[in-house]
Amino acid sequence: MALTIGVDVGGTKVAAGVVDDCGQIIEKVRRRTPSTSPQETAEVIVEVVDLLKGKFEDIEAVGLGAAGFVDETRAVVQFAPNLAWRQEPLKKDVEARVGLPVIVENDANATAWGEAKFGAGRGEDYLILVALGTGIGGGIIIGGELYRGRFGIGGEFGHYRVVPDGRRCGCGNRGCWEQYASGNALVLEAREFARVAPAMAGRLLELGGGRPEGISGPEVTQAAREGDQAALECFRTVAGWVGQGLADLAAVLDPGAFVIGGGLSAAGDLLLEPVRVAYERALTGHGHRPVADIRIAELGPDAGIVGAADLARM
Repeated sequence: MALTIGVDVGGTKVAAGVVDDCGQIIEKVRRRTPSTSPQETAEVIVEVVDLLKGKFEDIEAVGLGAAGFVDETRAVVQFAPNLAWRQEPLKKDVEARVGLPVIVENDANATAWGEAKFGAGRGEDYLILVALGTGIGGGIIIGGELYRGRFGIGGEFGHYRVVPDGRRCGCGNRGCWEQYASGNALVLEAREFARVAPAMAGRLLELGGGRPEGISGPEVTQAAREGDQAALECFRTVAGWVGQGLADLAAVLDPGAFVIGGGLSAAGDLLLEPVRVAYERALTGHGHRPVADIRIAELGPDAGIVGAADLARM
């Protein structure tokens, strides 16, 4: 049984696991990410790898899923919006300290690969993963292979612009898709609803402690599950933006399936059903072409670990 280590490095946590060749996590650890220091972040990565390596003698390689732009050699993190990495030679640094082969991959790419091999995308060679979290991450599988683009940074769907001069985005542009179709966008819709129409948003305000600023994603989901009309309207608004974006991606890439992951996917059919309606309404040539399936991711927060570990075998 071939064992590798997958490490998912995000803005707030470093999660790592030993993974077998069937995609099963055997052992897992988690640490806080010291996001303002590249050196300290590398030290945490080395710490968790050494910890896991010490428990298993037959570790073959390490895959690092990094939340940022990774170059085409899968060695350097060129830019990470939520970490202090700028042209960081992560592969070289970690490899020298852990004594194992290391590959670096974008975290959403690793998640896409995990879902394609072991999760909701099994059996589909043309797959798009859309991770709806704080922002939007993406990964593309074409012909059973992970597509990275010429420079290694393909799949950044969250930053194509859907509203000229729209909401400001953390990437520096305005009107990016993730400003309208992410978990943050859902919270923004709910808070705005509560400010503009507090009488209609009574349950949202109650769950938020009486203040629009107290409303977060779990409160919106809870209220929607209770049948609250304001919360359901917020879901429909965000789902409309998600469905429109998927239709645009289908026009370019023509996938067999979309897999929806990220924290917002936990809402399940509250999100999925209106997304499907919006997607089919916006799809070019609808009624005269096959319609890609839209599925909820299966591996949850472990997908990045599993995908990075499997990519380290390649």
